[in-house]
Amino acid sequence: MSVDPLSDALAVADARSVFSGGFTAGGDWAIRLEGRDKLKVNAVVRGRCLMVPPGGGEPLALVEGDIVVSDGRRPYVLCSAPGIEPLSSGQVEMDPGTRMGRLGAGEEVACVSGHIDLSRDSGELLRRALPELIHVRADAAEALVLRWLTGQLVTEMKTRRAGVEFASDQLAQLMFVQVLRVCLTEAEGLPPGWLRALADERLAPALRLMHGDPAHPWQLEELARAAAMSRTTFAVRFKEAAGVPPLTYLLNWRMSLAARSLRQDTAPVAALARSVGYTSESAFSNAFKRAVGVAPRRYREALRS
Repeated sequence: MSVDPLSDALAVADARSVFSGGFTAGGDWAIRLEGRDKLKVNAVVRGRCLMVPPGGGEPLALVEGDIVVSDGRRPYVLCSAPGIEPLSSGQVEMDPGTRMGRLGAGEEVACVSGHIDLSRDSGELLRRALPELIHVRADAAEALVLRWLTGQLVTEMKTRRAGVEFASDQLAQLMFVQVLRVCLTEAEGLPPGWLRALADERLAPALRLMHGDPAHPWQLEELARAAAMSRTTFAVRFKEAAGVPPLTYLLNWRMSLAARSLRQDTAPVAALARSVGYTSESAFSNAFKRAVGVAPRRYREALRS
């Protein structure tokens, strides 16, 4: 693996950002958006609107350049004003060419939407590290890059040049990376997890060691030394940020790496065990079953079937 834990986690989770469409709207309008257990992304390209969180609550004002990412577990509403009965996204007629729909009367507002599919690792690696809702404001430091990416995405939708599907999905992928970078600069809003630990500059060197050489038999003293802390201080600070002790994090990371290998290649289980630091296949299989709930061979067989 690399020494870039963010890239590592995106690769291991097999996160796929996909552009799915958008809409223009004017007058009185409202639409209910379903995440269907995928992270849902909405970018306001033009105008302003309100986002009503699941179950009601105080609406969130969104303006041109804002982006929101929800955890996809519950639906939410985008609207011109509270109290308007929303249409479901399936009720909105979409232009098959541009994948854009129309709501209300007019085009004062334009939004593009996408989702981030986390199904390949059950969504746990990334989802546990993210808050229920991420709001990237138009004046955030990373927003300039996000506006450019969103503009390129809209251009791809309008021009429909050769390669539009591939280009749109790559732009959506880059947008998600930028959103995660925003999260790293606003770590106080993150739940305990690897992303919050990565945002802690004191802990990041230890994370990079574990990601750079996951098979190494890391000891708490080595990791604490890399973070320039005492063993006790490091252990307490790491658990507060990551939600688990350092060596538990290392174990979980090894199991995530092994799960990806089982999904993607046909290497023998014994070879996988060695690649994540186990000299015994049986010890690895027991650890994998405790972490994932099923033995490595059954995990691979289930995916193939």
